[in-house]
Amino acid sequence: MLRSKDLLGLRNTGADEIREILDTAKIMKQVIASNNKKTPHLQGKSVITVFYENSTRTRLSFELACKYLSGTASGMTASASSVAKGETLIDTARTLDVMGTDVMILRHPMTGAPHLMAKHVRASVINAGDGTNEHPTQALLDMFSMEERFGSLEGLRVAIVGDVTHSRVARSNIYGLGKMGAKVVVAGPATLMPVEVESLGCEATCRVDDAIRGADVVMGLRIQLERQKKGLFPSVREYHKFFGLTEERIALARKDALVMHPGPINRGVEIASDVADGPQSVIDGQVTNGVAVRMALLYLLTRTRAEAGV
Repeated sequence: MLRSKDLLGLRNTGADEIREILDTAKIMKQVIASNNKKTPHLQGKSVITVFYENSTRTRLSFELACKYLSGTASGMTASASSVAKGETLIDTARTLDVMGTDVMILRHPMTGAPHLMAKHVRASVINAGDGTNEHPTQALLDMFSMEERFGSLEGLRVAIVGDVTHSRVARSNIYGLGKMGAKVVVAGPATLMPVEVESLGCEATCRVDDAIRGADVVMGLRIQLERQKKGLFPSVREYHKFFGLTEERIALARKDALVMHPGPINRGVEIASDVADGPQSVIDGQVTNGVAVRMALLYLLTRTRAEAGV
């Protein structure tokens, strides 16, 4: 079982806990592949997705994960709730908590929002992305996808390319992959690279070719214009020319290297269509694995709560 009732990030999640999540996800993927996508593991449990930002993959995969496990899934968006009337995050959380909610899944533009929510509710809280901090479930599904192909994460070279500064996906992958024995190299424009990024536990370069050369996995990151207060590169056309994932650049990686992207992808910007749809791409597979990983988390967190008598 997991040590905490919540999953707020991978920075403080142990390698043994990550291993348990990934191993459980293998079992859950078998459920997804079956003709009867239904298990009783969450029967009688209530899960609410609380999204202050737009989402397709994360939100729907959590809701499907809950339903596949026989739980009750509900969704709340900021624009269609009392948040639009001025209700605070804490008051919203308390309201949902006293409705008998077992798990709350929060996406919020403020860094630390899930940590704040977790302090005020009895329910388990899962971080579905907070500001530019972390997106732990995305990193877990990324690691699951890598391990599925290579058998182990130990010793893999993973190149993460793009808008690292604004990427919570990059941070969670750096933390998680490092704990599981992989080497992470991040690359992108200097204007989109965090100060002292190497202190997170990775290597950094502004030369994309150097990062990709010999990599087992090449992961593109979306340019997050919504988080940028000013232009940090001249144009998307120039960005693609110097930093986009093209067939020529992917050829620098190992022949069996995986091409990954957390989505949504911007074709012709951070990744070319022939790469996104090419034989090395596992972008669609990542989405499937996201459901399996989130099923595993819902199962493990509710078991942890039961063991703790919560």
